[in-house]
Amino acid sequence: MAPSTVFMEPDNLLTPKEKNKLRKPVVEKMRRDRINSSIEQLKLLLEKEFQRHQPNSKLEKADVLEMTVSYLKQQSQLQMRRPFHKSSQFDFREGYSRCLQEAFHFLSLHKVRTDTQTKLLSHFQK
Repeated sequence: MAPSTVFMEPDNLLTPKEKNKLRKPVVEKMRRDRINSSIEQLKLLLEKEFQRHQPNSKLEKADVLEMTVSYLKQQSQLQMRRPFHKSSQFDFREGYSRCLQEAFHFLSLHKVRTDTQTKLLSHFQK
């Protein structure tokens, strides 16, 4: 086979339309690669979930996307059933109770009860 020579035009001789025409396939390939990479990441993240629904089957990209949407909807519904945050009053009570337990424990370590300890314990029990 005879060697062939390819004549390459310098970039400055190409029109913007020609540059876009050359760049478009490269940009499109990068876009497809990003999509495929993201689908593969979803597949790895939700692998156990997919195995539960379709064990021993090769999933198509559309299957991965559909099952991901389904899984996220399911998780969203579960989240709505649970309370979002504990109330601040509940947090305060929980913290206060923990503080009381620590104080009682500390005061109980000392055998000798002073008047201050007794008053403090009495105050806490109110």
